[in-house]
Amino acid sequence: MSMLQVLDKGYVRLVNTMGSDLTVVNSARVSYAKESMELSERDIRLIQFLAREGHTSPFRHVMLQFEVYAPLMVARQWWKYVIGSSHMEGTGDSLEAWNESSRRYITEDPTFYIPSQGEWRSTPENSKQGSGDIVSWEIGQKHTDELMNYIELGVAKYEAALEDGICAEQARLFLPSYGMYVRWYWTASLQSVAHFLNQRLEHDAQKEIQSYAKAILELSRPIFPHSLQELLKQDIGE
Repeated sequence: MSMLQVLDKGYVRLVNTMGSDLTVVNSARVSYAKESMELSERDIRLIQFLAREGHTSPFRHVMLQFEVYAPLMVARQWWKYVIGSSHMEGTGDSLEAWNESSRRYITEDPTFYIPSQGEWRSTPENSKQGSGDIVSWEIGQKHTDELMNYIELGVAKYEAALEDGICAEQARLFLPSYGMYVRWYWTASLQSVAHFLNQRLEHDAQKEIQSYAKAILELSRPIFPHSLQELLKQDIGE
């Protein structure tokens, strides 16, 4: 399994990987000119030690590449990890790359995330951010309809601008932005992936990006079971 559907129209696809748990072990053992041919219990204990003691450089010798299709509001939260990756305390550059499709160059039909009637969440009682319980069906229906009407109007104006010869990079100003799906490649070290998961699997993370984090974990865990088990703060058992 290399692709998982997320939200209504999104997905995460595992494009490529480099390395394994054994790569982590051998990246650490090279200090003593040692190498393991197969992962042993002793090697697993070494992975546990490295993660526990914060010796993170061996986890940066393992890379993962994903294609992600997500609403812009998710993409911009995610992008912060790429910007901050070279400033992670005590790590140096944690190795990340990001390449995103651009509506300066493409005019494919825009796609939008539209929560269903039962997905709209209320304002939390004791916080200025985040969300609370699901609102009533009637309120949810109202705002699903309102959002659909708003999107239809924006798309119509976008298409009209293109027909009038307006360049794509300006015509896109008419498109409602935060819910519009965008596509990108994210390449990151195993350490960076674990850092993302540790924050975005938390209960107080925005639900939409939590859903993408769960997909990243499900795709990554079979390939790096021992390293992720030790790098993640929470239990990732089956």
